[in-house]
Amino acid sequence: MTDRSNLPLAGIKVADFSWFGAGPICAQNLARFGATVVRVESEAHIDGLRQVMPFATGKTGYNVSGYFNNYNAGKLGLTLNMSTERGRELARKLVAWCDVFLTNQTPRIVEQWGLTYEDVVKLNPQVIAAYQPMQGGDGPHKYFLGFGAVLNAVSGYNELSGFPNRPPMGLGTNYPDYVINPGHTLIAIMAALRHRKRTGKAQRVELAQIESAVASLAPAVLDYMANGRVQTRAGNRHPYAAPHGAFRCKDEEISGEKHDRWVAIAVFTDVDWSGLIQALGSPPWAADARFATLAGRKQHEDELEAHVTAWTSERTAEEAMEQLQAHGVPAGVVQNGRDVLDRDEHLKARQYYEYLDHPEAGRTAHDGAPFRLSRTPGWLSGPAPCLGEHNEYVCKEILGLSDDEIAEALVEQALY
Repeated sequence: MTDRSNLPLAGIKVADFSWFGAGPICAQNLARFGATVVRVESEAHIDGLRQVMPFATGKTGYNVSGYFNNYNAGKLGLTLNMSTERGRELARKLVAWCDVFLTNQTPRIVEQWGLTYEDVVKLNPQVIAAYQPMQGGDGPHKYFLGFGAVLNAVSGYNELSGFPNRPPMGLGTNYPDYVINPGHTLIAIMAALRHRKRTGKAQRVELAQIESAVASLAPAVLDYMANGRVQTRAGNRHPYAAPHGAFRCKDEEISGEKHDRWVAIAVFTDVDWSGLIQALGSPPWAADARFATLAGRKQHEDELEAHVTAWTSERTAEEAMEQLQAHGVPAGVVQNGRDVLDRDEHLKARQYYEYLDHPEAGRTAHDGAPFRLSRTPGWLSGPAPCLGEHNEYVCKEILGLSDDEIAEALVEQALY
């Protein structure tokens, strides 16, 4: 597939001044559905994801991070030195060209660059300018900065993640960066573009990442508001289900190494409970009156989980899942990266992952679209750019610079 003219965002031009996760992921989905996205980077302050594992096997350098390449495929790459006047001048030219300006840099950096909304709307009266400050563009914490690990803590996720009587352990990933914040920003940009199409008016989009993340914790907030109860860590347990958790299964041996395997089970109703008993072969302990009601199962949850683990530990995770599901019990393998990429028959059947050939990293899998359009399905037009890969193309074809002007920018170190 090469013709992208029929994609819904064909003709939309994006200046992506973001880095790490929330901004680049949002911009990548604009690119996936037809937008021309120019990703602006700095060699002096390299995007941290370019330095984060996993790297292509046996490769080193700024262009082989699977992390970075996964979130920046389909974009053009431009390296600017924003500490120089000529670099900022080129940035202003890019803003004047684009339909959408996007950044998740801190307000302090945006101000230093001269790219606040008041600045960019003067350069481009019809621009949609989207900002993703961690805690918003005003208020006492305006200049606070941080990444997803910090956001997990200040938004409340860490308090809910982990086991009772142990310190908060977080989610194991910077969840708001990858799911909530880019998705909310994408929706906001699309709404602003629709408004501009109807009215011709520009608009500022502000997504305070803390507010976007907090919105997903509404049950905990409402529980406190209505009941005065502060929810905290409960491990894998749930107040309205038992058993509810991840249960150890047979270890799996791969290349001579053992890997632990687990199956998740969630029993909410009496019908679920009846199915669980049947799947386990109606063992004598299941007839114990203490387990007859949800309240009883919650009261004796430790013992109940020990019984379930005795059964799951004798089976592979896949066998346990299939047997439980056959009896109507909500259950699923606790999958790892290998599982979802190579062994999940459902994701394979739906061809979720996209494979691209990168000049340095080689052929690698990329996350597929988070949604599908039946008439105009999007796809990634190419791999992530190597650092500065499209400098000449962007300067000539988009910014309209001559060879002499490009040479001057290089001499002045405005371009790397």
